[in-house]
Amino acid sequence: MKLLVLPGDGIGPEIVSEAVNVLKAADAKFGLGLSYDYEDIGFVSLEKHGTTLREEVLTKARSYDGIVLGTQSHADYPAPEKGGRNISAAVRVQLDLYANVRPARTRSFLPSNMKAGKSMDLVIMREATEGFYVDRNMARGWGEMMPTPDIALAVRKITRHASERIARRAFELAMKRRKKVTAIHKANSFHMSDGLFLECVRNVAKDFPEVEVNDLLVDASTAWLVKNPERFDVLVAENFYGDILSDLASELSGSLGLAGSMMAGDSLCCAQAQHGSAPDIQGQDKANPVSMILSVAMLLQWLGERHQNTAFTNAAAAIERAVDQVLENPATRTADLGGTLGCKAFGAEVVRAL
Repeated sequence: MKLLVLPGDGIGPEIVSEAVNVLKAADAKFGLGLSYDYEDIGFVSLEKHGTTLREEVLTKARSYDGIVLGTQSHADYPAPEKGGRNISAAVRVQLDLYANVRPARTRSFLPSNMKAGKSMDLVIMREATEGFYVDRNMARGWGEMMPTPDIALAVRKITRHASERIARRAFELAMKRRKKVTAIHKANSFHMSDGLFLECVRNVAKDFPEVEVNDLLVDASTAWLVKNPERFDVLVAENFYGDILSDLASELSGSLGLAGSMMAGDSLCCAQAQHGSAPDIQGQDKANPVSMILSVAMLLQWLGERHQNTAFTNAAAAIERAVDQVLENPATRTADLGGTLGCKAFGAEVVRAL
C-alpha cells in the first residue's frame, strides 16, 4: 500500500510526523506493507513553485492507495491568481473525495463541553464537492460575485447525483452502527435546493428498510446536539451544514483536537485532521496530534474494508485503543487537555501503547 504524505502548513508537519510514526508502528505490528512518498504543499510549495498546490501533485495522488493531508493556512494564502490555491477543495473535487466523514464521541475519562450526564457517539457524513462553497460549484468561474460594490451574491449547487451518493454512504455506515440516519436540511426556506437533497435521502432510504430515517432542520439540529445528542447516530448533510455541525459536535464532545476525519471517494481516501493549522504554536511542540492520528486510523479502516484486509481494520482499531489508553492517563495528555506532554512525546506514548 502506497501513501502520499502532504505535510502542509503550521502544525501540519508536526502532527503528520507523529501520525506517520504511529502508522509505522502499526505496520510493524500488523504487517501492512506501507510505503510513503512526500510532496510539498502550502507555503513551502508556494515559495518553491509559485503555487500552494501543483497540478502534478494531484495527478500523482491518483496512483496512490491513500493520502495523508496536513493542515493548511488557507486564510493566509494569496489570491488564487497569485498561487493561493485552496488545497482541500482541489483534493476533494478533482479527486472526487465526496464523503467527508467526521465522527464525534465523548470519552468517560475526559471532560466534555456538554451538560452533566450527556454523552455523544455520532458521525457526520458531509458532502464535500458542491454546496455553497464558491470554488467548487461552477464549471467556470466562481459561485460568488459582486454586480456592484454594494451587492454580493452567492450561488449554491445541489445535484441529485451528489446527494444520492452521500446519502447511500450514510445509510451504509448506519447499517454498521445503530441503524439511524438523520438528514439535515433547511427545506422550509430552500424549497428547491434542500428539497432536492431531502428527496434524494428519502429515495435512498427505501433501499435500507432496517434503518430508521428522520430529518431535522439545521437550526433545530444545533439545539438538539446541545440538548440531547444521544438521539443521533449518523447525520447526513450538504457541505455547508456538515462543516458547521461537525465543529460544533466535536467541540461539544471534548475538543476539535480529538476529532478524526477522512475524505473518501469510491477508489481513494484521504486522512485529514478536522482542525486548522494553528500557526501561533507552529514549531513549538505544543500541538495535539490526536485528530491526525485518528484520521490515519480511519484511512486504515477504509483501506481494510475496500481491500477486504483484516490486518488493516485490526490496525485501525488498535490505534484507536492506543490513543484512548494514552488519553485516559492524565499524566500522558497534551497541554490543551490539562497534561504536560508535547506533540512528539504524545506520539511516542501512542506508539508505545500500540
